[in-house]
Amino acid sequence: MPSVQDKSKEISFFDAHAVSDEYDVFTPQANARLIAAFVRLSGLSPGAEVADLGCGSGVFTELLRRAGYTSTGLDISPKLIALGRSKYPGLALIEGDAENLPFEDAKLDGVLLSGLVHHFPDPRRLAAEVRRVLRPGGRFMAFDPNRMNPFMWLYRDRASPFYSPVGVTENERPILARQVAAVFADEGFRVHSDYLAGLAYRYVASQRTKTMLPIYNAIDAKVFTLPCLRPFRPFVLTSGEKLQ
Repeated sequence: MPSVQDKSKEISFFDAHAVSDEYDVFTPQANARLIAAFVRLSGLSPGAEVADLGCGSGVFTELLRRAGYTSTGLDISPKLIALGRSKYPGLALIEGDAENLPFEDAKLDGVLLSGLVHHFPDPRRLAAEVRRVLRPGGRFMAFDPNRMNPFMWLYRDRASPFYSPVGVTENERPILARQVAAVFADEGFRVHSDYLAGLAYRYVASQRTKTMLPIYNAIDAKVFTLPCLRPFRPFVLTSGEKLQ
C-alpha cells in the first residue's frame, strides 16, 4: 500500500457519493453520540472555535454548531461541500486538504477528525497540521474503525479473506489505537485512546451487506458494549491536548 494518500481517488470517490446524498452512514442517534464524545473528551466550552475535518456534507459540523461551537467544516470533495451548503444554509463549509489546512497558526480551540485518520496511509503530516492550527492547550478528537474489531477486520482489512473494496477508497484501512496515538504523541500531544460501540449504521454501499446491517447493529449494541470487550469495539476514539 502506498505511504501517500492518493487525493484524486478521494475526490472522485466522495464526489460520486454526493450525487446520491448517501455519505451520511450513521443513524442520527449515532451521530449525536459521537458529538457527545467530542464534547466530553475535548472539554471545550460552547463558543470555542472548532474545525470539523473530513466533514463530508456537514452533518457533524452542523451538530457542533447546534452544541454551541463556532464550527467550520472542511472536506476535499467539492461536491460534498456544495451539497452541505444546500442542506445547511449559513454553515461554514470550505473545500480543502487536511494535510494543507487553510487556517492560520494557533487559530483553533478544537479539531474533530471525522472518520479521517484511516484515510491516510501515513497520518504524520495530518497530525502535524492539527498541531499547527491548534492553540496551546487546544484539543482534538478522531474517530476511526478499529482493526481489533472482528467485523472491521473481516470486512475492511486487506489481510482478511472476506475483504470488500465496495464503499471504500484505496487509501482506507482500519487503524490500531496504539499506532495512531504514537503518531500524535510524536507531534507534541498528550494523547488518550478510548473505544466506542453501539454506533448503528443506516447505510453501506454493498447491497449484499445491507441485508446484514440489522444483525451487525444488534451484535454491536448487545455484545461489544460489554466492558470486557472494550478494546474490540468497532471504533477507536483518539483524543489529545496540544502541549506547550
